[in-house]
Amino acid sequence: MNLPFFIAKRYLVAKKSHNLINIITIISVVGVGVGAFALIVVLSVFNGFEQVISTLVNSVSPQLLIEPQLGKTIDTRTFPYGQIGKIDGVLAVTAITEEDALFRYNDKQHIGRIKGVESVYMELGHFEPLMVQGSFVLKQDERPFAVVGSGVAWFLGINVKNPGSLITLFVPKRGKASVMSFEQSFNSLSIQPIGVFSSQQDYDAKYVLVPLEFANEMLGYEHEATAFEVFIAQKSDGKNIKKAIRQLLSDGYVIKDQFEQQETLYRIMRSEKWAIFIILTFILIMATFNIIGSLTMIIVDKRKDITVLKSLGAGKTLISKLFLAEGMLITVAGGITGLLGGIILVLLQQYFGWLKLGNEGGSFIIEAYPVSLQINDVFMVFTTVVLIGLLSSAFTVRQSLKRLGKESIRNG
Repeated sequence: MNLPFFIAKRYLVAKKSHNLINIITIISVVGVGVGAFALIVVLSVFNGFEQVISTLVNSVSPQLLIEPQLGKTIDTRTFPYGQIGKIDGVLAVTAITEEDALFRYNDKQHIGRIKGVESVYMELGHFEPLMVQGSFVLKQDERPFAVVGSGVAWFLGINVKNPGSLITLFVPKRGKASVMSFEQSFNSLSIQPIGVFSSQQDYDAKYVLVPLEFANEMLGYEHEATAFEVFIAQKSDGKNIKKAIRQLLSDGYVIKDQFEQQETLYRIMRSEKWAIFIILTFILIMATFNIIGSLTMIIVDKRKDITVLKSLGAGKTLISKLFLAEGMLITVAGGITGLLGGIILVLLQQYFGWLKLGNEGGSFIIEAYPVSLQINDVFMVFTTVVLIGLLSSAFTVRQSLKRLGKESIRNG
């Protein structure tokens, strides 16, 4: 039997000689519980938003992006299309052409980026769920069409139901363009917008998708592309496919997965999550002052018991372990209570979505606050609570027993 733990457990549940100690002990448990509750709930909300944003970003990003290490374009005649396409798990390999552009629609202008894509984009269908107006059609009967982001559509006031209104695209000419004449410095073509998609704000406010041939004609490309996108089957191992592609390509190419394509965004999201975790941890540390006060008053209240234990042969180490166990019991009780409450709330929100982002029929992409409970966060929060409780309890026991020892010597 663990004697310190046994006595500490009796002290926790037994009535104290002063009712104030009971109240402070309850407040200590509640304080730690609230801190643990807040930590697990906030971390789960951040996980939920991260998943939503990742889904939106990944919906318009390929699983792998191949770019030239030097220069701006890749020679499509020497690129190993067929070999990459034969790799197990690869759904499609497609060339793309991107360039900054000026968009003009009626009397409005907006600076963004054109992206020329092949017809395989329509076959993959990954843009279909993102369409909010019109349809995802880039070419029909050899006639090119444009699909624009919702941000671009808003800035330009685009009406896809009006076939008479065209977007005029301007891109810089290759080589030494004339700085004296706008017409001689830019290539321009007009195209009908037929659809509007909505995914992620930065992407929507920038991109206009057009057929690859249309973009190459504007830029003067014949056998060139700015990058290649590789789409992978859902259950395939992206890391192994990336390694296989690397073996096929020379050192003149850079292969990026979805995290590397949006590295800044992912780093910002994770930095925000850790910043909030640190802030809430400081709040939890403040809550442990209740444990310090409660434990100090319990030690003072149990002076007679300490004297009896010493007369029975208990050493300083056993008495220290006793009250350290008392402090840990308060910490663990509060931590487990708060974690259980937070886990229950997160699971209820995850499955029922009771807490809404706004009124029904709003313009939100999702209706309810997104949450995602991760087991790593549960262990991290519990470990944080236990460590803070252990440090505060050890400090309190050491100082309180030292003070009692000095008082005993003085009184003796």
